[in-house]
Amino acid sequence: MRSTTARRTVVSVAVTVALACVTACTPSSGSPGSADSADPSAAPLRSVERATGRAGSARVESTTVMGTELSLGAVGALGWRDGITGTLTITYTGGTTAETMRGLGTTAMEARYLPDAYYARMGDAFADRAGGRHWIRYVYADLEGLGSGAAGLAEGMRDTAPHQVVKRLLASGDVRRVGDEETRGRRTTHWRGTLDGAARQTVDIWVDDRDLLVKKVERGRTETGELTQTAYYSDYGVAVSAKRPPAADTADFTELLGQARGDG
Repeated sequence: MRSTTARRTVVSVAVTVALACVTACTPSSGSPGSADSADPSAAPLRSVERATGRAGSARVESTTVMGTELSLGAVGALGWRDGITGTLTITYTGGTTAETMRGLGTTAMEARYLPDAYYARMGDAFADRAGGRHWIRYVYADLEGLGSGAAGLAEGMRDTAPHQVVKRLLASGDVRRVGDEETRGRRTTHWRGTLDGAARQTVDIWVDDRDLLVKKVERGRTETGELTQTAYYSDYGVAVSAKRPPAADTADFTELLGQARGDG
């Protein structure tokens, strides 16, 4: 990397990418708590948590809007039997973050989840500023050592399995059955609850007759405005894989951060 400005630009983009990863497909960030605290009327959701967890993998399709800062779409497949594994394509569709990424010649990125790390592939303009490397690696254990903010990113990257949001709703003690509805041509049961995290969020989920999560909608507020995320899950049990990118084409996030800090 050729200058202080270039290094700091790379780190800024790396942080932006990490945040986009967390918002693309992550369940709400409320405390998991204990499912035993749930309202007894929500007991059927325990079967949903178990069935969705046992399924082990699914195709994911989601859209996220965070006020004026970011809007994006994500599509791919994720597995959660032995840690999160899978690949998503994340497309930036609007907001100030999308403008920043377009300035670096990137409108979409490939995201790969492995049990120990998350990888994001950037464009050639980013690689020009990062020593020719196209991939950013976020090692969860390393992020946890950087403080509470980075630890939260690590948790969000790993905590993407759909049954986790059901677990949180059960733990919240604030969830109720809304009724039966049709979701993408399938008969589903609609549940609604609230979670207390960094901000209070409303969560709606739709469950099919196999006790599998079909759709999730989260709504809340962020510092930049309203947050809305809609995710659809299908093809439970689908084969999932994610190949670790070549080391020579990969820049580690903590390495980038250290280089930028070293510039004073």
